[in-house]
Amino acid sequence: MATVRQRPAALNLTERAHARIAELMAKAPDGTVGVKLSTPRRGCSGLAYSVDYVGEAAPFDERIETPGGTFFVDGASVLYLVGSTMDWVEDDFAAGFTFENPNAKGSCGCGESFTV
Repeated sequence: MATVRQRPAALNLTERAHARIAELMAKAPDGTVGVKLSTPRRGCSGLAYSVDYVGEAAPFDERIETPGGTFFVDGASVLYLVGSTMDWVEDDFAAGFTFENPNAKGSCGCGESFTV
């Protein structure tokens, strides 16, 4: 009998990212089914990271169950993100999700966008 190897998640989430997703879901608008990461085309390098609430899952979205709620990765963005790690970082001056993306070949000086 052949064993089925489980496919790795498209994205790794740190404990701080899990905690932030839980915070977002705790105050999510009615009808929200999760939080979704996508990589729309924008910025000086071509692609940017965007995290938003979603009201329904798209058919090809990658679904990652977290302790605080469902996290989706846009199906069209998965190829740009495979093997990446998403973290939540806060300091005295800024707070936001950060990404270690082995697929990124470069990024703009301000860190808003990346290229693959």
